[in-house]
Amino acid sequence: MVTASKPITGPKGQSVGYIRVSSVGQNDARQLEGVTLDKTFTDKASGKDTQRPQLQAMLEFVRDGDHVYVHSMDRLARSLSDLEAIVKGLTGRGVSVTFTTQAMTFTGDLNPMNTLMLQLLGAVGQFERSLIRERQREGIAIAKAKGTVYKGRKPSLDAAGVAQARALVAQGLPKAQVAERLGVSRTTLYAVLAASAVAQVPEAE
Repeated sequence: MVTASKPITGPKGQSVGYIRVSSVGQNDARQLEGVTLDKTFTDKASGKDTQRPQLQAMLEFVRDGDHVYVHSMDRLARSLSDLEAIVKGLTGRGVSVTFTTQAMTFTGDLNPMNTLMLQLLGAVGQFERSLIRERQREGIAIAKAKGTVYKGRKPSLDAAGVAQARALVAQGLPKAQVAERLGVSRTTLYAVLAASAVAQVPEAE
């Protein structure tokens, strides 16, 4: 199922990129940085299943001889069964798949060792996500037992911080510099600014 780790693009094929981030505020610019692509499909959605508009569009678009590039396995699918189904479906149609982070390329040729690596890495990622969910459930249960209400993670910027962020952006300071000055990530800054903007919209009478 898998051949060498170096990407191999057929002479007639196109290089196609698939990018996924979990939310609109997340930056996807570095996922396939440095990879020359003919076409890119980007989803801003959870990877909990395969019903993602751009994933489906990519699967419809590619043809025999094309080469799909993905940053990492968890960007393509979060469950082992989905990961295997997508990769097998593509390679069965003559489409190669490369995961740049893992430096692994799948072409449809039988390679027991690399097939094992796909299953192993996919299973480890799925197991890690299961552990995170289990810890969250345990934390919620402990909070309820103590009579407290679980409210999720505390916001990284309080009301004063949000006001300061809005003021700095209004002054024309780049958002990257605003985030650095306030000690938060750009993703967090975008999220709090978006939430603040929504809160400022007056309700219709």
